[in-house]
Amino acid sequence: MNQEKLSERRNWLFIILAGLFITNAVTAELISNKLIQVPIEFNLFGSHFGPFATIIGILPWPVVFLLTDLMNEFYGQKAVRRLSWITAGLIAYCFIIVGLSLAIPAYEIPGSDLADNASYLKVFGQSQMIIVGSICAFLVSQLLDAFLFDKIKHKTGNRFIWLRSTGSTVVSQVIDSYIVLYIGFVLPGKMSFGTYMTVAPTNYILKLLIAVSLTPLIYLGHYLMRRYLNKAEGNSPVVSE
Repeated sequence: MNQEKLSERRNWLFIILAGLFITNAVTAELISNKLIQVPIEFNLFGSHFGPFATIIGILPWPVVFLLTDLMNEFYGQKAVRRLSWITAGLIAYCFIIVGLSLAIPAYEIPGSDLADNASYLKVFGQSQMIIVGSICAFLVSQLLDAFLFDKIKHKTGNRFIWLRSTGSTVVSQVIDSYIVLYIGFVLPGKMSFGTYMTVAPTNYILKLLIAVSLTPLIYLGHYLMRRYLNKAEGNSPVVSE
């Protein structure tokens, strides 16, 4: 009976985590055509640095980082790989729907605040190449993250949660940060290569800082998930897969 309850809890927990994962990934792609300024400035070796620029799509990614690590820990690399492919397919589906919406003329009502064709195209038209770049970057970075996470865990066992969580992110997000900006902004001519070489490192450093700052939440997530699953086994230990 306890085993059935544990299986049911694991399944429901995965559905919830997967739903949050997909929602945040798709949302990040839809809003990534907007640049924001990071109000950080400092002097180093006589040179002034900042403020910096990055894409606003970085906002949902901390949640994706956290969920990736938790699902890697409790459901394994295989589950994360499958979810990554499914998410990439759903992002592509979103790309198709947005493309169809761009092809349908807007019905413009005088005095209405609804978007006209020009406004709609300006916002969502730019997101098409960003979505293409994001699909490529997302798949490569997520599959690499899952692989590295699994390798580090294999070497360290259940110790050093912070090492496998941060270590896998450090490498995978280099690829993600550079691929998505190059395909999404540089290739369609929305960003110069010089700007790209400024924004991409900033984007990566911010993701890295976010990943490090999330370490306490990763430990909290581990605790809460283990506690939730342990209740199904009468407080017997739950071993990560």
